[in-house]
Amino acid sequence: MITISNEKLTVVINPQGAELQSIIRNDNGLEYLWSGDPAVWGKKSPVLFPIVGGLKDNTYHYNGQSYTLGRHGFAREQLFSIMTQGTDHVSLHLTDHPATLAVYPFHFDFIIEYLLQDDQLQVTYRVVNKDNKTLLFSVGAHPAFKIPLVEGTGYNDYYLYFNKEETTGVWPLSAGGQIEMAPVPMLEHTHELALKKSLFYHDALVFKNLASTAISIKSKATPHGLTMEFEGFPYMGIWAAKDGDFVCIEPWCGIADNVAATGALEEKEGINQLAPGNSFERTWTATIF
Repeated sequence: MITISNEKLTVVINPQGAELQSIIRNDNGLEYLWSGDPAVWGKKSPVLFPIVGGLKDNTYHYNGQSYTLGRHGFAREQLFSIMTQGTDHVSLHLTDHPATLAVYPFHFDFIIEYLLQDDQLQVTYRVVNKDNKTLLFSVGAHPAFKIPLVEGTGYNDYYLYFNKEETTGVWPLSAGGQIEMAPVPMLEHTHELALKKSLFYHDALVFKNLASTAISIKSKATPHGLTMEFEGFPYMGIWAAKDGDFVCIEPWCGIADNVAATGALEEKEGINQLAPGNSFERTWTATIF
């Protein structure tokens, strides 16, 4: 495990999957990340690459070939190497190898940087196209934040606060995990979404092109919470495993296949296209209070 810290925060990262394991605010000892209880959901903050969500029949087509790739891609199962490390930062690196090329025929570098600044964790994803052809990919975050956060409070004491007023629907998921073709109403002239476990009994709440660039976890029962900022991520998933004591706030550059998807990778909704030699970078931050 890798530990980075400053005066305000201590963060632990597992090189396996480059996955966050712990976010603790030093002055009160509060843990902000889900425990990863395998009886409920054994992950804590998987990184989604080179796809987000599921493919129809777990299959895509590229350059006349068909490939099988599981939900959210392979990065979360890969061992990342350490590129650079300091007291308050670490950069982790994944590159293509024979096993990835068998399911994803592209040469790439995928770099994740964790950086602490005051009471903020900054997470940067950098994708570099090392190939001689256009790199087709998606990337996203899946951190699970502990709810209830503070002893003596309950799940229903917490709510999500959007930094812009939202009037928008959510895009339902089919039984096979694909995005349906029309949204259903969800938020109506509001900044707030009350948290309750039944919200997630039918899988994730999937949003497209929110007005907001930040979502906070807040409560009237405690001053403690966090704010996630995600400018530049056009899709958002909010999810918890059934009756899990957490909520995932998931900014995505990419989305699951919809029910009408052709399977052609270059036609996939939300796919990013990166020219040879170019790089793509997005940062999300969590301010811990």
